[in-house]
Amino acid sequence: MKESIHPVYKTSVVKCACGNTFETRSTMGDIHIEICSNCHPYYTGRQKLVDTAGRVEKYMKKYKLDSRKKVAEKEDKSE
Repeated sequence: MKESIHPVYKTSVVKCACGNTFETRSTMGDIHIEICSNCHPYYTGRQKLVDTAGRVEKYMKKYKLDSRKKVAEKEDKSE
């Protein structure tokens, strides 16, 4: 193999928007991500709405929905 044509493979820190950090090896250096395995709905089983510029509130207002009301109805049915 030729010398000095391969990129440097170094330890890098991956930082998630949720605050989770972990180390891996990469040629990029430090990496910033939006969703990791600690906050992704597939792995956690929780749904997390990422609201961009009030879009969720706009939808709820447009269709006259109240998310708190639906949660209360579900709790009443389970009892």
